[in-house]
This record gives sequence, structure tokens and C-alpha cells, in this order.
Amino acid sequence: MRRTRSFIFAAIVAVALGMSASSCGIYSFSGTSIQPDVKTITIEFCEYKALKVNPMLSTNFTEALREKFRRLTKLEEVELDGDLQLHTEIIGYEVSATAITAEETAARNRLTVNVKATFTNVKYPEDNFDKNFSAYADFDATQLLDAVQDALCVEIIDKLVEDIFNASVAQW
Repeated sequence: MRRTRSFIFAAIVAVALGMSASSCGIYSFSGTSIQPDVKTITIEFCEYKALKVNPMLSTNFTEALREKFRRLTKLEEVELDGDLQLHTEIIGYEVSATAITAEETAARNRLTVNVKATFTNVKYPEDNFDKNFSAYADFDATQLLDAVQDALCVEIIDKLVEDIFNASVAQW
């Protein structure tokens, strides 16, 4: 009986704490910490400035970033002058060898994408940042990049979007 009361008390406290944390408007269960008076976001199309060209990377990256914010926040996306503004540039798209065989040839290659992100919070400028983010995926050197780059880019985009999302509205 005493154990049941302790359990019920603990459950009530957990629910009360959860409700109080979400009712203040700053924290949510999606991990974001957006002030309640921040209502809109502008996510600009990602500029492509890397030397090696991947024609769909900017489009796919921009759409993945927009989708993440649509799915995990209540922010309204606007074309100009959002309370939050996110400008991104792909500044690096490179393949390098990561594992060398005894014959001094590559056994594994790594595709790395570097993105520069500028985040502006119009209402809370202390949250602003200008940072570089990097993500990579490895592939077997016997495969041609053209054959695997679409799948690798999906993986890399997911990592980059998560990192940029966390840095901007989750502030991790």
C-alpha cells in the first residue's frame, strides 16, 4: 500500500513538472527552447560555394532543413524578415581517402560536406551565431562516388540538419 502511494505521488510530481516546463513556453518535449514571442522563421535557400559540384545538394539540404523546423517547431515559415533567420552556404564538398591498403591504395573513402550557417534571432540577439558545421560518410573505395553519393548525401544532410537545428533552437 505504501509503495503504491509512493508511486502515485512520484507520477503526480512528474506530470506536474512536465506541465510546468511546457506551460512556460520556453521548453518543449521536442527539445527546442524557443521564447514564446518568437513566431516566425525565414530559412533562405542554401548557397552552393564548394569547388566540386553536386547539383542537387543545395536543394535537398534546404528542404531537409525546412522540414525539420516544420516538424519540430510551431514556427511559421515566412519568406522575409522572420523572428529567426537562417542563412546557409555549402562551402566544402570533398572526397578523401581514410584507409590505405598495404599496396598504398585507398580501401575506404570519405565524403565530407562543410556548411557555414548564420543564425539570427531578431528578438534575442544573444542567440545569434555564425558557425561552420561538418559531416561525413565513408564508402568503399571500389565504388564510384557517382554510384553512392545520393545515399551518402542523405546521411550527411541528416547529420548537418540535426546539428544546425540543435545549435539554433535547441541551443545544445
